Amino acid sequence: MTLWTRSVVVAVLVLVVAACGHGASESTEAQALVDRAKWTVMTFRESPEDPSDLFRSELDSAAGIMVFPRVLRGAFVIGGEGGSGVLLVRDEAGNWSYPAFYTMGSGSFGLQAGGQASEVVLLLRSQRAVDHVIYNQGKFGADLAVTFGTIGAGLKGATTTNLGADILGISRNAGLYGGMSLSGAALVRRTDLNSAYYAPEATPQDIVLAGRYSNPNADPLRRALVIE
Repeated sequence: MTLWTRSVVVAVLVLVVAACGHGASESTEAQALVDRAKWTVMTFRESPEDPSDLFRSELDSAAGIMVFPRVLRGAFVIGGEGGSGVLLVRDEAGNWSYPAFYTMGSGSFGLQAGGQASEVVLLLRSQRAVDHVIYNQGKFGADLAVTFGTIGAGLKGATTTNLGADILGISRNAGLYGGMSLSGAALVRRTDLNSAYYAPEATPQDIVLAGRYSNPNADPLRRALVIE
């Protein structure tokens, strides 16, 4: 591993750890993440600012959704980005699954400086996107087309949505982050939180696809995703 690679890994791990609660049990951390995810969904649903209207219209037909209530990003030349969140998938009857837990992280190198905290929602618009998240844990942007926008700022670089994109990402930011960078965000399953919230053997496939596990404490989040 090169010095640059080690630096990127360290930057990502520091941010991911900072995004998680300290001193809390895994079950408490998992429930807190579910509760924050519910409030993020409600905030995005109720915001009058663009592109929240797009979020509301796309949510009804989305195949899945990932909610990251707190993603931290910081850098001075070498940077990192990370935060934990949940994945929910819609079944054939239109019902939302119980949440599976993930961490999203990335490292970058380039002309960059600053720090930022964001709430991020990723609408998975196709089964292909859902399968990519569950089975590949791949990098966003490497194999999937992504359209990304910020609440209050519209969609980056476009006045209309990329209708062919697999993923529609929307963020709400606090803080300042400037510059250009080359980065890729990857997903990692939070096996610790999945085990604590359901059972030691629970996997994302079992939770969101097979429906083998449930936790009634996540029902408020599932209800928040239903637009009546």
